[in-house]
Amino acid sequence: MHKLITILVACLFVVSCAAKFKGDDGQPGKAGESSKTITITSSEVKDIVTYLASDDRQGRNTGSEGIDQSATYIENELKSYGVKPYYETYRDNFKIGEIDAFNVVGFIEGTDKTLKDEVIILGAHYDHIGKGRIVDGDSIANGANDNAAGTSAVMAIAKYFAAKKSNKRSIMVALFSAEEMGLLGSKHLAERLKQEGLNLYSMVNFEMIGVPFKDRDYEAFVSGYDLSNMAAKINEYAGSNLIGYSEVAKKYSLFKRSDNYPFYQQFNLPCQTISSCDLTNFDYYHHVDDEVSELNYEFMAGLINKIIPAIEMMSTTETKEIVMYGE
Repeated sequence: MHKLITILVACLFVVSCAAKFKGDDGQPGKAGESSKTITITSSEVKDIVTYLASDDRQGRNTGSEGIDQSATYIENELKSYGVKPYYETYRDNFKIGEIDAFNVVGFIEGTDKTLKDEVIILGAHYDHIGKGRIVDGDSIANGANDNAAGTSAVMAIAKYFAAKKSNKRSIMVALFSAEEMGLLGSKHLAERLKQEGLNLYSMVNFEMIGVPFKDRDYEAFVSGYDLSNMAAKINEYAGSNLIGYSEVAKKYSLFKRSDNYPFYQQFNLPCQTISSCDLTNFDYYHHVDDEVSELNYEFMAGLINKIIPAIEMMSTTETKEIVMYGE
């Protein structure tokens, strides 16, 4: 009888654990063990975007109460995931004239005693423009796609690696302020990290991933496509044609217009932006209608879940396989 009870208890424990690690799409997720499959769900991505792009944040302009609230929210989420602050606190402070500004920077140490000295930066800007041109009485530019969407990707990926602990190289997560004022947050951090002697492998930035393309054979593009083999390697690691080339992105020099660029300037390494919007498939750039309701969260979660294995492989290869062309 004692043996039978023991078996029954063990079975109940297994069933309860299986239920605990199910996502809202029915897939296993949120386990803290490397043997478990962790799936990012559309609901958790939407929750992040909904907080950041709420009217309560007033458009997250740098120096505003709304961006301070957003930074605190990001810090609390990273702490709950088990992501440590990179500096003494999560905030990397800097000044813009009289304005107090701050990036939010977390760190997931690599598991390999040698490779952990090499760092992959995952970045996105969490600020926006504050108020925009009034449309139907609405003046708040919520910035859901630009760039609560990219911020949600970085936070979701950070949550994955903090739980999975599968990255041999260290991963830094950097959420930038003052991007809308001229890439000032990423410029500050890139210069600081260069001065501190960071051993950077690559910087992968996420910008406007909230809507899918139409009639393309890939899901997102990488800016500066011709500068490195990043797109080819991500596709190889992901096992699909995930990342492609955007002629529009090249035409408008989008490589130089997002937070990857200051890191490229400082380190001269593959520092590029992944985006699913090159302004041909989204009508509300810097518009008050860039709202939570305009985004496709199933697409976003799917894209993030496909990118994660590529980042995972990037973090574990014995050599730095992603390189600038010509090297």
